[in-house]
Amino acid sequence: MEKLIYVLWKESAESEAAFNDRLRGSVCGQLAGLGAQRLQLNIVDDAVADGAALRFEPVKPAPAALLSFWLNAAHARAPFEAVLDAAVPRFAGYQVAESTVVPNDRAPGADGRVPGFSQIAFLFKLPAIPYEGFLEIWMRDQTRVGVETQDSFYYCQNIVVRVLTPGAPMWDGIVEECYPIAALTDPLVFWKANGDEAVYKANYEREMANVARFLDLERGSVMITSAYRLGGWSDPAPEVEIDRG
Repeated sequence: MEKLIYVLWKESAESEAAFNDRLRGSVCGQLAGLGAQRLQLNIVDDAVADGAALRFEPVKPAPAALLSFWLNAAHARAPFEAVLDAAVPRFAGYQVAESTVVPNDRAPGADGRVPGFSQIAFLFKLPAIPYEGFLEIWMRDQTRVGVETQDSFYYCQNIVVRVLTPGAPMWDGIVEECYPIAALTDPLVFWKANGDEAVYKANYEREMANVARFLDLERGSVMITSAYRLGGWSDPAPEVEIDRG
């Protein structure tokens, strides 16, 4: 099977609430009816409004939502893209290779919402770094640093294998991470400091020093979202437990 990610934009005149309700309702219903597996929707809503300061949006207008799902084959995506084409003014599609470093072990609510909040990061590699070097630092070094310095309970690295739609931003990777809701406003929670200001600063500096080795930070984007797993699906248990520091 292959994982597809679609980044969605909304009409400026449509309210955020109406857009989100439509996606969660008719749009996801149609995609599920067509056979989308492990359907997930990430939206910007009132539940994550306090995290506005964590967003970084160099792409204008900024994306409003993200959809991901699995198909047996990406070349069978046309009916799914037809649903999106009828629902939103613009979307960008990607086929990705998923590496789930930290599976989510927190059950979604009755409405499918994952607890806490979900941060989506869209990555550009540094131009001077060869692609294999980018992957090596990201998968080897950054995996360890991210797990040890941040209080995330879900960490998924999506390597962009193929850009599926014309005009899509040419991101090299898309990261999904979930955190406790308190981390929206408390950096000591986000940076796994257990209330210690010195640990927070050390973890922050370690993270930023490492990502600066391989990411073009001025061009990357960050969305703060609520994640919904439609149908209540869960991640497989990890084959090997990672020491989270």
